Amino acid sequence: MLRIIDIGIENATAFCILGKITKADMSTVLSHAKNKTERYGSIVIYEEIQGFQGIELLAVIEEFKYLFEMGLSNISKIAVVTDKKWIMKVASLEAKIFRNIEIKCFQLNEKSLAIEYLKNS
Repeated sequence: MLRIIDIGIENATAFCILGKITKADMSTVLSHAKNKTERYGSIVIYEEIQGFQGIELLAVIEEFKYLFEMGLSNISKIAVVTDKKWIMKVASLEAKIFRNIEIKCFQLNEKSLAIEYLKNS
């Protein structure tokens, strides 16, 4: 399950993951990101991962369609908030691949630091 959350930043797409991500979940978040991009031009992303139990193939396809349409140049920063070490390693790898996007990881008890990080963009 994936749900949109409000972190008090106008150009942020913020969501919390708990469980398996479905195509419907992904569509909701990507629609939110597209609307924010159209309104603000550049967005930041806050990902709070409390529990991850996989992702449906159709959700991955939905994400690729979004990236093909919107690209990545409109994303300036990503904050990944989790206590899962393997997710932090994946995010570190993504930071090396997507060099134009600042990606930083935070522990679950550092949510306020992650939000401050995104505010300073």
